[in-house]
Amino acid sequence: MKRFALGGVILILAACSSAPPPPAPMPPPATPTAPPAIALPKPPEPEKDQCGLKDAQAFVGKNRTELPAPVDPSRWRVACTTCPVTMDYRPDRLNILFNPDTGVVQQVKCG
Repeated sequence: MKRFALGGVILILAACSSAPPPPAPMPPPATPTAPPAIALPKPPEPEKDQCGLKDAQAFVGKNRTELPAPVDPSRWRVACTTCPVTMDYRPDRLNILFNPDTGVVQQVKCG
């Protein structure tokens, strides 16, 4: 019985003891700021009409058989509008695209 009474006294004392104070509130996190802007140099402007696009506009609407022969494959690419071609970009290459059914040139562009 002594143990039981001692346990009751401990419980009563534990209930009467004061709780530790709550922790201080945390300050709000600091808002990150962006680094200062850096002025990037402008890329050099490519030469205008490197592939001869201005003169090649005359091919639009004509049959592909009317193109000057022989075609230089290092500077010109002649392909149908639905044909697969590589996606590499060369500003000095002229792309001449024709309709596969009629053979009529529909578009000329650099690249």
